[in-house]
Amino acid sequence: MLQPTDDSTNSTAVQQLSLVVSEQAVVEGATEILKVIRPDWSHDNVRFKLFTDGITNKLVGCFKQPDDSDTSERTPEPEDVVLIRVYGNKTDLLIDRRKETENIKLLHRYGYAPALYATFANGLAYEYVPGVTLTPDTCTADSVWPLVARRMAQMHKVRPDDPSASDEPALPAKLDQFLRLVPNRFSDPMKDERVWKVFPSVAELRDEFDALYARLLETGSPVVFCHNDLLLGNVIYDEARSRVTFIDYEYAAPNHQAFDIGNHFTEFAGIDEIDYGRYPAPDFQLRWLRVYLEQYQDESIPVSDSAVQRLFVQANQYALASHFLWAIWALIQAEHSTIDFDFVQFGATRFLEYRRRKEEFLALRYTN
Repeated sequence: MLQPTDDSTNSTAVQQLSLVVSEQAVVEGATEILKVIRPDWSHDNVRFKLFTDGITNKLVGCFKQPDDSDTSERTPEPEDVVLIRVYGNKTDLLIDRRKETENIKLLHRYGYAPALYATFANGLAYEYVPGVTLTPDTCTADSVWPLVARRMAQMHKVRPDDPSASDEPALPAKLDQFLRLVPNRFSDPMKDERVWKVFPSVAELRDEFDALYARLLETGSPVVFCHNDLLLGNVIYDEARSRVTFIDYEYAAPNHQAFDIGNHFTEFAGIDEIDYGRYPAPDFQLRWLRVYLEQYQDESIPVSDSAVQRLFVQANQYALASHFLWAIWALIQAEHSTIDFDFVQFGATRFLEYRRRKEEFLALRYTN
């Protein structure tokens, strides 16, 4: 029997369960969690939906069947849904799960993140947010992108509860952590051969990033509270309420403002069928950045063209760091993940795009 304990140090109690859910039996594990966090739900009246969008974790939606006699496919009422996320194999090597929980609680109090119901040994149970995830087709819609720009600006103004919390940017430490985890030789010989046909040695990668980051620091991008992983699947669009919600705060931390923006722009290309022809054109970016700055800056200060241009240069140059970071991340996943996804191909695609765009983006300049 699970023995939950309330986290009484926060205004919203989050139950902590000593349960490990197998990636191969997420429904069975979800059933055990629901017995604790939704004890009034009858097991015979609960339905489950497995989601397949993620390439890091397993996600299952749990909801009550409204009527025992109704066997039709019905859309569940949002308030009846609990999402249970099971962390991918070895992702604890990459992610500080305690910090992730703190991030969700913090942002929920601001109204920017779903409510967290419970944690368990290898996952979370949290509130379902109604809506649909963005796609390469919808992320540029005029009804959507301004909402994303404003929500990101609002999140960037969040201040962590701990006044002594570090304001050091997460990017260099995270990249260093990832590089230390890349194996010198992959356990799968075919993967090993494919990786080193594209990537230089780890030592060369480290030197490459150090040189890149030194250039990026010259842009003066400020450190703010960032999501750091705003791929399209982590943005939920609720058309009825004209609202977006960001989810999955695994990597949220203080970081360079321009990294969060540039990272989001790189994700317009998609994941399953990556097409960097979808990377947003300059005119779109400038409109997006102006809306962002209108929300981020003091309302009494008009947004100047020079401020927009400056952020444009910063965001595109930090997009290079995004490609670099997630390319290295993919190599670690290629070694450890049990999810059916070609991480080597993903990593190679991002690294080659970094190389292709490097000279072009670093040549960008702005005038004050």
